[in-house]
Amino acid sequence: APAGDPGRKAGSGVWPAADRLALARAAVEGSLPWAEVSEIEVRRPGPSYTAETLEELQAEAPGNEWWFILGWDALADLPGWQRPERIIELARLALAERGDEAGGNAFPPATVEAFPDLPERVDRVPIPRLDVSASELRRRLRDGEPTAPLLPSGVRELIAERGLYRA
Repeated sequence: APAGDPGRKAGSGVWPAADRLALARAAVEGSLPWAEVSEIEVRRPGPSYTAETLEELQAEAPGNEWWFILGWDALADLPGWQRPERIIELARLALAERGDEAGGNAFPPATVEAFPDLPERVDRVPIPRLDVSASELRRRLRDGEPTAPLLPSGVRELIAERGLYRA
């Protein structure tokens, strides 16, 4: 669910919601048949906050168990989010871990201090570590360098078609 108006990234030059939605769909199509891209946040006016999205999803399908996938950096930053306790209440957290970034079995100390029951709501999901950072990938795109196999072909095609990441 790409954010319509990402509240935490206000003023940071975020692409239009339509571009982010199309990129998410291109990333999922063909490679993640179990995943579905939702327009729930794009349809909502004003800033998008995860807690509101989870509340809306819960109201639409009260029997479902919701999962929120996030990385180590986002988990460490969770205390600064809008209504983080509500996020933890409404969804299990799937922590995508890339080997050495996880810090062993520990969770971010400030996050656990703010939410002592957090470890009971988190499931660790190991993912392959790629030897490229997001900023390096953006640089490659901007400079017209190859990005396969790091990006699905549909994403690469859409980026080229819409002129995204151009200098």
